[in-house]
Amino acid sequence: MDLKLIAVLVYCIGMALFTMVMGNAFAAFPVMTGGIGVPILIGMHHGDPAIMAAIGMFSGYCGTLLTPMAANFNMVPAALLELPDKNAVIKAQAPTAFVLLAVNIVLMYMLMFR
Repeated sequence: MDLKLIAVLVYCIGMALFTMVMGNAFAAFPVMTGGIGVPILIGMHHGDPAIMAAIGMFSGYCGTLLTPMAANFNMVPAALLELPDKNAVIKAQAPTAFVLLAVNIVLMYMLMFR
């Protein structure tokens, strides 16, 4: 964790993955921020907490786009539209989620440590 980029990658990707497991970013945020964000990004690397919190939550929302656990966003629209593939909404959102996560990583790295 001596490298800022590795810490940012772990935090942003961890937020997205943990959000996928939990179903929403609000559950993942305190765990990832308490475990990686505050001690490493803020404490060790002296990053800006406001930028970390804002972009961190946005990274978590990338995970929301990729999981069936977020039923109100991903499963209900498929059922209401009577789509033959119940994961069609997730498949349509996946490219946006991955691009957005990459942009979040770049933004956090560029803006947090100035």
